[in-house]
Amino acid sequence: MIAWRARFVRPRAVLVVAVIVALGTLLTACGNQGIGLARQACSDVGRSITLLHQADRSHDSSSAAELHQKAYVELLAALPIAAEATYVDNQWQALMTTLSQSSQVPETQLVPALQAECRVANNSVFNQAPPPTSIPPPSAT
Repeated sequence: MIAWRARFVRPRAVLVVAVIVALGTLLTACGNQGIGLARQACSDVGRSITLLHQADRSHDSSSAAELHQKAYVELLAALPIAAEATYVDNQWQALMTTLSQSSQVPETQLVPALQAECRVANNSVFNQAPPPTSIPPPSAT
C-alpha cells in the first residue's frame, strides 16, 4: 500500500510544483511585457514634453503653435501603448488615465503627473540586477 501511494503521490507533487513554477514564470513575463510597453509609452511622453519645452522657449507664435500640436500628437501616440500596458499589467492604470485626460486638460498641467508615472516605469525593478547576496552559489559537484 505504501509503495503504491509513493508511486502516485510523488509524480503528482512534481506536477504541482512544475505548474506553480510555470505560472510564476508566465506572470513575471507578463509584468515584464507591461513594463516594456509602459516604457515605450513614456518614450512618446518624453518627446512630447521636450516639444512642449521647445514651444515655451519659442519667440514665434506660429512655431510655438506647431510645436504644441506636435507635442499633442506624441502624447496621443502614447495612449494606446499605455492602454496595452494596462491590459497586460494593471499597475499602469494611472499612466493610461493621465494620458486619456489630454483631450480635456492642457498638457502643461499633466506634465508633473506624467513625469512621476514615467519615473516609476523607468526605475521599475524589472530588468534590474538582483541585490547582492551572502549565500554562496551551489557547488558544481
